[in-house]
Amino acid sequence: MSKSPIAVESSPGANVATPAETEIPANVLAGDSAPRLAVIIINWNRWADTIECLESVMRTDSPVRVVVIDNASGDDSVERIRAWANGSEPFTPPAGPLGRLTRPPLAKPIPLVELTDEEATTTPPGRGLLTLIRSSENRGFAGGNNFAMRHALLDPAIAYCWCLNNDTVIEPSAPRALLARMDATHRVGMCGTQVRYYHRPGTWQQLNGSRFKLWSGQSRGIGSNQPITRAFDPKRVAMDTDFVLGASLAVSRPFLETVGYMEESYFLYFEEMDWSVRNRGRFAIVFAHGAIVYHKEGGSIGSSGKKGERSATSEYYLMRSRLKFYRRNYPLLLPLQYPLGVGQLLRRLARGQPKKAGAIARALLGMPRGD
Repeated sequence: MSKSPIAVESSPGANVATPAETEIPANVLAGDSAPRLAVIIINWNRWADTIECLESVMRTDSPVRVVVIDNASGDDSVERIRAWANGSEPFTPPAGPLGRLTRPPLAKPIPLVELTDEEATTTPPGRGLLTLIRSSENRGFAGGNNFAMRHALLDPAIAYCWCLNNDTVIEPSAPRALLARMDATHRVGMCGTQVRYYHRPGTWQQLNGSRFKLWSGQSRGIGSNQPITRAFDPKRVAMDTDFVLGASLAVSRPFLETVGYMEESYFLYFEEMDWSVRNRGRFAIVFAHGAIVYHKEGGSIGSSGKKGERSATSEYYLMRSRLKFYRRNYPLLLPLQYPLGVGQLLRRLARGQPKKAGAIARALLGMPRGD
């Protein structure tokens, strides 16, 4: 695809742009080609993260269709995203090394198509390559992604959907690397990327995904907290991946049509593992090691991977979803999860975290989350 310059605006207080900074490669805004990759982004009460993500995604060197679904945010997220697109909500690239991924801000206005739930169900995507779906309810992680993917696949040109957390930014070449890996794989189903920490870009959060210990229900991220200078074998990473990290997870149209969409009853957590179990080897799980994503991790509900920093809400849904996963897929191992869960509860009490212990207890007893 040929590259054409796109005019850009300087952010307030920014240095005068050099010629290299004033030409952005042809991307989603070009609009002349039919993208084969749909980027799916869920927003829930974090419009600033979503806008930064969009500024990153929409300057890629490969055309993509972008579908943002707002999960019934309680703030003014829809209005803010709309204002960003029309240019009345200015965007200032963040300080630090990752500011380069969103600097200078994209030229505005950016064509934006807004749809209600009903319209998104029945209206195929048109020439507008950025769509904002205003969901009437909070559909959760699985429900929001599923709804937006179903809309994206109304476009027959879409071969793959990339579920990307809104608290991420990406390298411009990431979509191209993702497409190349998936196109090169027979019966490709799921594909992950390098995911590095946004605030520690020299450290991996995960390479592709995680290994899963069936007996304990615990998972360990591949490459987690290792420096990005450490060598790795992409084929070995793909072979070791039991499930792809949901913050950056691409799936193929045939996979969705055969295996189905994510199980929505989880609401949060274990959807990716459930998806992998349902696949049962019918489609390949691969690793686009050339695609690099930076993740802020756990912004919406505090799902931090650091010891002791997970929120009570996160603790509740993690335990609730673990029990549901075993009940659905490995019922004979379900009884083992209760004493393991009690052990976690006691450890939270020993750390002086009664609220988190209470959240785990409610999940073990099948009670509502509470506040």
